[in-house]
Amino acid sequence: MTSPQQPQPQPESGAQPMSPAAAPTAGPMPPAAPPAAPEQPAPQQQSEQPAPAQEAGTMMLQAQSAPAPAPAQEGGTMMLQAQPLPQAQPPAGGHPEPRPLSAHGPGKDAGTMLLKAAAPPQAPQPQPAQPPQPPHPSPNYQAPHGGYVSPIPVRPTHLGHALAAEWTKIRSVRSTVWTLGVLVVLILGIGLLTATALSGHDVNPRIAFGFFGVMLGTLCIIPLGVLVISAEYGTGMIRTTMTACPSRARVLAAKAIVFFLLAFVITTLAATLVALAMSGMVGGREPTVDEWLRATVGTGLYVSLLGLLALAVGSLLRHSAGAISAMFGVVLLPMLLAVFMLGASSLQWLTKGLINYSVPNSLATLYGIPFLPDHSGPQGWTPLWILTAVAGVALGAAFLVQERRDV
Repeated sequence: MTSPQQPQPQPESGAQPMSPAAAPTAGPMPPAAPPAAPEQPAPQQQSEQPAPAQEAGTMMLQAQSAPAPAPAQEGGTMMLQAQPLPQAQPPAGGHPEPRPLSAHGPGKDAGTMLLKAAAPPQAPQPQPAQPPQPPHPSPNYQAPHGGYVSPIPVRPTHLGHALAAEWTKIRSVRSTVWTLGVLVVLILGIGLLTATALSGHDVNPRIAFGFFGVMLGTLCIIPLGVLVISAEYGTGMIRTTMTACPSRARVLAAKAIVFFLLAFVITTLAATLVALAMSGMVGGREPTVDEWLRATVGTGLYVSLLGLLALAVGSLLRHSAGAISAMFGVVLLPMLLAVFMLGASSLQWLTKGLINYSVPNSLATLYGIPFLPDHSGPQGWTPLWILTAVAGVALGAAFLVQERRDV
């Protein structure tokens, strides 16, 4: 980069011309160097500092006063910046020795050209968008130590939830409708037929022959008690039940409570209707309050406990056909064996024991008409207490096996 040479002023009459040997050389010199100009006052520069003496043919870049820092340039901007000229002190001879331009570099003498690229400004890092935070629910057992809390409100489960689930199951399957429907038809149908057949006859007490319909109705409550739990083992749905409610004792307790209450209500209502019909159609002695309670509430409790025993057996065996067959054997086998042993005199004690503690004789005892006239067996409410103890033992065994055995 070159700058045009300024015309040098003519020396005055009193100035001495400079000899050619004393003039500095910069590149090819003309044959006769012009005489040095006398010192004149320097023109007003933009910088406030006085400029040093310049030589003829020397290219100099003079820096102005540093302006205020400019804002950051965009990426790729080329900026031409000149270094300030050092204040060169002339030697004793009068003029500084010129240096070649190629020796100039960063931080060198006058005439340095610095090409600098401004650094691109740092773009702000984009912050990731934060998703909207859901409202913080109330603390629950899911996060006892400040961990993740589900936005779905969760309540601790209890026996009431299991009861609601089992009630939904038992009322939504067809086996419940069929078995309980046949139970009601047998108790009411056979009871009303018996009352019609005995109309005008005396019976002591009047409501005694309602026993026939209840006896046949027990053959329907036993399959229902078994199917309440064994059907889930047969289809594999017991795994879903245990996943929803890991407490196995709670599941079994809910099944037992729902089934017992349903069977008790249905059986008691049907037995009460039959007792009212017989009391109005059959002649004979008026039943006492205790006889009324045993023929209605006692009968409902006995049939319900028999179904609860079937549920316990179904939980132990986990097989519908096997549990139903076992329960029919418990209900019918003692009476059948006693009938075959009636002719053996040496086995009379065993025959009487089988008859007195059989299920049909226990129901007949609640109605006040036991099979054996000597009244050597249980009387009054005793058959109900015996069945309660047996069902309790079987149900306790079912709870113990349910906790120890896998599904």
